[in-house]
This record gives sequence, C-alpha cells and structure tokens, in this order.
Amino acid sequence: MAEVSNSIIITSNYNKLISLKATYGHYATSSSHINYFIDMTHLKCKRREAKAVAEYISQAYKTSTLIDTIVCMDGTEIIGAYLADELCSPGMQSVNSQNFIFIITPEQTTAGQLFFRENFLHTIKDKNVLLLLATATTGKTTGTALSCIEYYGGRIAGISSLFSAVQEISGIPVNTVFTTADVPGYASHSAADCPQCQAKQPLTGMVNSHGFSKL
Repeated sequence: MAEVSNSIIITSNYNKLISLKATYGHYATSSSHINYFIDMTHLKCKRREAKAVAEYISQAYKTSTLIDTIVCMDGTEIIGAYLADELCSPGMQSVNSQNFIFIITPEQTTAGQLFFRENFLHTIKDKNVLLLLATATTGKTTGTALSCIEYYGGRIAGISSLFSAVQEISGIPVNTVFTTADVPGYASHSAADCPQCQAKQPLTGMVNSHGFSKL
C-alpha cells in the first residue's frame, strides 16, 4: 500500500494488476456520505485489469454455480464479458463449461427505478442471474437491482462487487475483491448522522456510478 498525497493505492494479494485508489475527503452519494472516493476506473476500463478481476471473481462460482446471465451495474460490462469467458472456459470442473451467458445492463428512470425492455426479458426470466457491481456501500442500490431482477422472473445466483462495505445483502453473501478492511478508516453514514457534516466540513464532491465530480 503506497501513499499518494491524500490517496492510497491498494493492491490485491491475488494479482498486482488489481488495484484501486482511495482518496480521503467528504463525499455525497445518492444514499450516504462517505469519507473515501474509491476510484476503480482502471479496473473497469483497462483490458488487463478487467480480465484479472474477472479471473478472481470467477473462482467463487466456476465449479459450483450455474449462471445464465450477468447483470452489470456501475459500468462493469467489460469485466462482465471477461467473467463470462472465465465461467464458460472448458474444464471438467466448470459447471458453466461451453455454456452461453447473457451480459446485460438495466435502464434507469429519472426516479431511480430500474427496468428491462421487452427484448431483454428472455435473458432474465427463469434464468440464474449474477449481479455484478463496482461498489456496494449501504446495500440500498444493490437491493433495488435485486428487486428488479426478481420482478422480471430471474433467480439470484450471486452478488459480486469490486468493493463492498457490506458482507451480505438480503441474506445473499457479497463476493468482493476489496472490503473496508483494505481502506483504513473507511466510513459511510447517512447525511443526518455524518460526522463530517456535523463538523461543518464542506463536501469534496459528489460520487455516483460514473465517478467523482468536484464541488
């Protein structure tokens, strides 16, 4: 773990290509206030890094979990594609060997509701669905995604994320690459209970699935 001004670079023990940058500050998300911005741009957008993450995530499912569809949130589609390749790679112990896997992303209304259009319904209904996220902090957004999948008739096969502040959501374990234990002092609070707000510390910026916008 190397210091970079008020940021820290955190590297996975599994593969040195898997790393993220955590920058200290006071950030607002749609559901909470957090004291670190977790930057996963390279993990989501660079080929080698995305493939390495997919290899890591696949270990939790390859020999035990049948997956028909990967629902990608937070811009994780590249990782999702590599993950499908890993799960479908030939091998006697792979339960998805040579199977096909759909890789899809829901649309979102201005009110935050998730939905799939009619031409995608066959990729969800009666399918074993893996939910893939960049982050799971409070679990609220993840819960919305799970409800959406179940509404359209999908069976939840698992939840995976690049970074998670929770161990499980709706009773389903979160298979994650990094946890809050990897980010010293990481904290998430509601806006009403945020100690940084109470200390009158101004917001550093806004954070959503696309990244960080400075205020």
